[in-house]
Amino acid sequence: MRIAYGAHPSQFGEYSAPAGESFPVIVVIHGGFWHQRYGLELGRPLAADLVAHGAAAYNVEYRRITGGGGWPETGDDVLAALDALDPALGPVVTLGHSAGGHLAVWAAARHPRVVGAVSQAGVLDFHLHPQITRRAAELLGGTPDEVPGHYADASPAALLPIDKPMVLVHGTEDEDVPFEQSAAFARASGAELVELPGTGHMEVITVGTPAWAACRDAALRLARQRTG
Repeated sequence: MRIAYGAHPSQFGEYSAPAGESFPVIVVIHGGFWHQRYGLELGRPLAADLVAHGAAAYNVEYRRITGGGGWPETGDDVLAALDALDPALGPVVTLGHSAGGHLAVWAAARHPRVVGAVSQAGVLDFHLHPQITRRAAELLGGTPDEVPGHYADASPAALLPIDKPMVLVHGTEDEDVPFEQSAAFARASGAELVELPGTGHMEVITVGTPAWAACRDAALRLARQRTG
């Protein structure tokens, strides 16, 4: 089921659920360093696998760089997408990859309906690595010196403490988002860190891999614990 939460073509989500009347809800947020060339098609296989394992999945699209996004528009879209989901479905757990991991944890800090988050190789500290700061500048519209308020609002590390359970799944051989993004955030936040030796950036969203299974199982565990 398609759920529109705004007039822009990127303001919608895709909701799917297993048979039955009681199931946890997991919000899938795709990555791609917030760029328009990547979309929610990245999350469709993950959503299908979550449904096959007994959870409802809400695969969210949002405005991205060069497609009406930026900050705060991109973050606002994730919050609006959560607002548009039927309240009767109850609380949700967010699951996001890379830039989607940023948005999944950010939404946990900002939206009361989110009761936990799973970050898959997430971008969690915009100040920690120069290559991440450069990428973040594209989203936020400038460097930390130019738009310090955006960095304070958008970087999950700047929002600590976040009083919700978080699981950070990250491969040690990730060449796109350094493993230390999750390791440092876990130390600072107390979040659970799942270290995947010898694993790169894309395995965590490749259905059928042990890396994806670790992410899926973490999301299901959090969702069942927090939503009953």
